[in-house]
Parts: sequence; structure tokens; C-alpha cells
Amino acid sequence: MSSPSATMAVWSSAWLSGAAAADDVLDALQGWAELHEVVASDESSATSLELPERGTAGAGPATLLASLRRAGVDGARLVMPVPGDVRGLGGPSPFATEALRAGEAVVLDGLGLVPERVGRVDTGIMRWTVFEIDQLPPVPNVPLGEAEHELTGAMRVAAGMLIELGVAKQRAGVREELQARIADRTKGSWPTGMPQRALRVIQRAAEVAAILELAMEDEPGGALSASATLKRAEALRPLFHAVRTARCAAVADAVRTLSDHADRV
Repeated sequence: MSSPSATMAVWSSAWLSGAAAADDVLDALQGWAELHEVVASDESSATSLELPERGTAGAGPATLLASLRRAGVDGARLVMPVPGDVRGLGGPSPFATEALRAGEAVVLDGLGLVPERVGRVDTGIMRWTVFEIDQLPPVPNVPLGEAEHELTGAMRVAAGMLIELGVAKQRAGVREELQARIADRTKGSWPTGMPQRALRVIQRAAEVAAILELAMEDEPGGALSASATLKRAEALRPLFHAVRTARCAAVADAVRTLSDHADRV
């Protein structure tokens, strides 16, 4: 899989444009958690969006879709901020703070959605907090072909990193472990009409992310020195950037294609 926000951005856009049914959106979200709850960030947003306020029992994702329809939004954008790269968030705000903490968010016209897993990974709830936000400045569009090219190079470098870092020597069965991670990261459903190149980039990004996660982990029972850990993180940082760029570009391409399809219908 890519990320909860990527899934939400693509599927909610497909639903808003008439390219997917609400039940399809809800089924796709279950790939991240069986239960999802939606809350508004504050009392004012709760009133205007007709959502429960944070701190109270959340509503289901179907209620979120209804709120998006009432708000008149017509598409979504994925943002994946990290410290030092907060493009797409605008200036300081509660939304920007929580999106940075989560490392991802969905931006719609005047709304921002931030996911947070609550409880255990296998039994927890995915909570979506909805913020009313100012219109954010556009983020420079990275062409999908350029993002794919960068990602392909990153995949070769990441694979080489596993060898250079000696991961295969440190962990028995690392090849099988990597294959299992990739299989898990690339499963999931996407709307009918999803552009194939965007889908390919999303899946490739998930593969690279799985490799990077493995490369970032220490040998079980062992520990790298602080300098070695820093060196490894510095070496892998451009590869993580390539993954984020590719995911955002692929989601943008998918949203644009699905919206164009709705305009032609």
C-alpha cells in the first residue's frame, strides 16, 4: 500500500467525481484499519461540517463523505511533509502541525484531513481529524514521468544500500522478509479508471519504501553507533524524498484523470 492519505485522496476524489460508489471508498479504507472514525478539529468546524468534535465519539467515514459533498470540494491533493520540507502546508497552523507530525495529510478546497492510528496496529482505529483551513498556495507540480525516473534510480541505490550496510549478513532470511514486506505494501484496491502509470508508480514507491524501512532497522539484538546511524540516515534521505515525490505525483495524476473522466461523462 502507499499511505492512508493517498488512499483517501484518490478514492474520495473518485467518489466526488462520480467514478466510484461510497461503499467502494469504505472498502478501500479497510485495507488500513477495519474501523475508521472522523472528528472535527474544533467546535466551529464541528458545527459547520456537521461532524463530532474531537474528544467525543467519532463518526464513520460515510459521514465524512457526506461532509465533503456538502462542502462542495471537487478533488484532493496528497501532502507528505517532513522536517525541513513542509511544502503544501502553507504557514504555521494547527493543521500544519498535525500533518507534519503524521507525515501525511489530504488537502481539499478549504479542508485538511490528517490520519492517526489509535491503539494497536492490528486492532486499532484509524482516526481522521478534519480541519477547516485557508486556501493553500499551489505546490510546484512534478511531472509523473520525472518522478518515476527519480524513483527508479532510487530503487537501484536502495538495493545497493542493503548490500553496503550489510543487512543481508546481519539478518537471516532478509530476502524472504523483504518480499513479504513488498507484498504487503503493494496490495490494495484502486478505482476503475485509475491510470496505469500512476498505479505503477504508487506500487514502485511502496516497494522502495519497504526496502528503506528494512535498511533503517538495526540488527535484532544489536545497535549501530550514533555516527553510523547518522551516516545511514543521511545516505537514505534522498531516497525517502524520491518516494514522497513519486507518491504525490502519482496521486495528483490519478485525481486529475478521474476528474477529467467525470467531466466527459
